[in-house]
Amino acid sequence: MNKVRAAITGVQGWVPDYALTNAELETMVETTDEWITSRTGIKERRILKGKDQGTSVIGINAVNGLLKKTGTAPEEIDLIICATTTPDMAFPATANIIADAIGAKNAWGYDLQAACSGFLYGLTTGAQFIETGKHNKVIVIGADKMSSIINYEDRTTCIIFGDGGGAVLLEPTLDDNGIMDTILHSDGAGAQFLHMKAGGSRRPATMETIAAKEHYVHQEGSAVFKFAVTNMAEVSARIMENNNLAAEDISWLVPHQANKRIIDATANRMGIGSEKVMLNIHKYGNTTSGTIPLCLWDYESQLKKGDNLILASFGGGFTWGSVYLKWAYDPK
Repeated sequence: MNKVRAAITGVQGWVPDYALTNAELETMVETTDEWITSRTGIKERRILKGKDQGTSVIGINAVNGLLKKTGTAPEEIDLIICATTTPDMAFPATANIIADAIGAKNAWGYDLQAACSGFLYGLTTGAQFIETGKHNKVIVIGADKMSSIINYEDRTTCIIFGDGGGAVLLEPTLDDNGIMDTILHSDGAGAQFLHMKAGGSRRPATMETIAAKEHYVHQEGSAVFKFAVTNMAEVSARIMENNNLAAEDISWLVPHQANKRIIDATANRMGIGSEKVMLNIHKYGNTTSGTIPLCLWDYESQLKKGDNLILASFGGGFTWGSVYLKWAYDPK
């Protein structure tokens, strides 16, 4: 009897309309389009504006589009996992806000926080419920409103991050497709290099923390870059080795869109050319948990059933990992 695997049977992304360009950033901080592009590969990023517009807005739009595309009724959904670093509020979970908004009355859900690796953590977790036979339809969302925790006076971070995300539907399959293998890691020793100083239980919000601008992303760029280049590339190569995959066997690398130089280093370590690398960092910047589902959404029409995909990420904490999956459907 064939093993039950979790397969992605649909993907949908969503980004806000407003595009914050490098040219506009030049009027806000000391930077240039050439400096940003040469170091990150980013030309613009989307920003979610308006009163009471949280990460749930991104998730709701993505999931509604996903349900329509796949012909799935909201009541059929068993579980919703929302990978996010920027929940609407500390509680309730953004996943539950999304479930209510889309009418998923029979679903339970929760938020998962693993920074930029959140989507891969969520994908791996959701797959367990499919593989054990507990659930038949699981939605995994990766979405972030990074503009809500970015200091637009800090040129080291405001040039990088944007808002957006996507969602996938996981369903069981008995054919030789779906999620084949995963490798996930974390190392809390890296917390000092990429974190938000205040706003949690260790340093609750006070007038002093707000005045000191401690409720924004703090990043030590050179340290993060060094760890990301090494670990994202290494874990991607290792998952290939574990599954006896050569470079010619890989149809696509789906990397977290943090920095084009990190993406290039990962592709080089895997021995694959740029024509096999999904890239949209120039359009959206780093949407944290949202980058990988947005890539899958952008490239969906180019994917074919049986394609070997390597998903790879690296995020604050530190967190990193890789997922090997075989695409489960042809372009629709």
